[in-house]
Amino acid sequence: MADSVEMADIRSLDLDKTVKGFALVNYIFKSAITNSTTTADHIRWYQETAADLTPTAPTVISDVSPLALFPTLEATWTRNTSYVQKYAAEDTISMEDMKSSDIDVVARTLLRLTRAVVKQVDTDIYNVITEDQSPSTISTVASVAAWDAGSGQDPIKDILGAIEDIEDYNYDISQGELWLNPKQKTSLLTWLISTKGGSIPQFASEKVKNGVLMEFLGLKVRVSNNVVADSAPVLIPAAAATWKSHTNTTSVAIEDRGIGTKFRVYELGITLLTDPRAVCLITNTDA
Repeated sequence: MADSVEMADIRSLDLDKTVKGFALVNYIFKSAITNSTTTADHIRWYQETAADLTPTAPTVISDVSPLALFPTLEATWTRNTSYVQKYAAEDTISMEDMKSSDIDVVARTLLRLTRAVVKQVDTDIYNVITEDQSPSTISTVASVAAWDAGSGQDPIKDILGAIEDIEDYNYDISQGELWLNPKQKTSLLTWLISTKGGSIPQFASEKVKNGVLMEFLGLKVRVSNNVVADSAPVLIPAAAATWKSHTNTTSVAIEDRGIGTKFRVYELGITLLTDPRAVCLITNTDA
């Protein structure tokens, strides 16, 4: 007989541990970027200008004469203030369902609530990193042609162009990644195999846990429905952005005797785009 919620092992179910387990599996972008904590409701942070410094006076930094003035180099930063956001979802399970249904009702409710919160956090991370797909400080590369076009496309050239753009700012691309949605992954592999006669890239063994499906051109490839159509970023996620966690993914059960139990899942934090030049957005990937 299936366990019911009235039995001792179900009563001792650690709801918060369950939710954190669900979140660990479902986060894709949050696990890729840098994570740190904050206790404040707002964060003042600085975005350093990415371009190499150039001297003002004198105008060269080589062959400086004895006793001559040193060339002056001036680093610049843009000061930003970001406010912590709350992500939250809840649902209520009736007393009758709690008493007569097995643990799946609670577990499935927690899973769906957690996924809703996780999806929104990951969506916001993507939108911050891509500047809502309207770049102002990150770099962009327009595709040669849509990856699912009938002809003329060259995803390899597009991706290599994005890599080159990031390397132009002296970032080490060895920790670089390519983020795709499922449609773009299909278009890329279809073009590679059917048009170029290439072999399927090696799939990673930890694909379910961390979202990394394969490696391509030296980049880890993460696939998520949160990647917005017509856009595919190449980036060094740990350098590009930081998730400032105020309150980690948390759950709570609130019992209303005679009615049911309300389950809440919530999280507080904010994404900071600290190094925009560690990102290059490939645009026009979809027909």
